[in-house]
Amino acid sequence: MRLRHSVAAALGALALVVTLPASASAATGQFSYQYVGLDGRPQSATLHDPPSGECVTLAEVADPDASEPAFAPHNDTDEYALVFTEPDCTGDSWTLRPHGRPATDRLKLRSVYFTR
Repeated sequence: MRLRHSVAAALGALALVVTLPASASAATGQFSYQYVGLDGRPQSATLHDPPSGECVTLAEVADPDASEPAFAPHNDTDEYALVFTEPDCTGDSWTLRPHGRPATDRLKLRSVYFTR
């Protein structure tokens, strides 16, 4: 009888582990950029440990009809950052190396994707 309960408990625990969602991975570090604020002055924003393997549209510049693109990105994460000129990781793209130097003000972006 105890063996049957032990096996049932072990199978129940295994079922719980299998159904748990996998933990999301994230790039470690910071990704920063600048954008023009509502007052017309440059503002800075930083993504801390951004999600890896999914597109991140930058909230401050998500609407091309209402804002200028962000500029001068700096990838100080441990993953490559693919920056895109349009929201939802569309448009032209450039790759920034992990722990790289800040890009120039001429590099424009509205979304970014982190990958190893």
